[in-house]
Amino acid sequence: MSLNPLDVASFLEAHPEFFQEHAEVLNRISLISPHGNRAVSLQERQMEMLREKIKSLELRTAELIRFGQENDAITEKTIKLARKLFLERNAMMLPDALVVALKEIYNLPAAAVRVWGATLGTDQPYAKTVSPDTRLFANSLMTPYVGPNSGFEAGLWLSEGERITSVAMLPLRVGAAPEAYGLVILGSPDPKRFTPDMGTTYLARIGEIASAALARLVQ
Repeated sequence: MSLNPLDVASFLEAHPEFFQEHAEVLNRISLISPHGNRAVSLQERQMEMLREKIKSLELRTAELIRFGQENDAITEKTIKLARKLFLERNAMMLPDALVVALKEIYNLPAAAVRVWGATLGTDQPYAKTVSPDTRLFANSLMTPYVGPNSGFEAGLWLSEGERITSVAMLPLRVGAAPEAYGLVILGSPDPKRFTPDMGTTYLARIGEIASAALARLVQ
């Protein structure tokens, strides 16, 4: 009579007392160790499985700790950025303060900002003319754009000599307004610095902080 392995497994799960009542069976069972072709007892195999599970849990715990530490570090940087912008009393100095802070705090080689419709500092670099296409693009961004620098006009705002291959673009909005009033661009020569598959939660927070600070220029 051929037994279905699933039926055997179901029977043993339903009758955990089986091996207590038939302890001699354990001594006759041997398994192949996954760490070689040697035979091991059932108890030894169970210990190996337990060790493997513990190791897997330790690796997962270490990974979660690492993620937590990275998030804490990014949060601290974001708070530092907000603090620098809050301390800038001259509204017309905010765009430069934002660019400098972004570069220093996040170790970015390139950053720039444009504000259209500014009522303060209309002769400043941040108020330079921006094409209608770029404005429409900024309006379309409900979340930050991250990815390759595919010939964007905003890429020309970055005056750094290094060739910028990846960028992040953050729209500036007053509250939940549908239209953006400006755009922040972050750039790097590293194509892996900003990629389409990366998370944008913290970039969105940076955009919200920048939006709140620079809104003074259009009010």
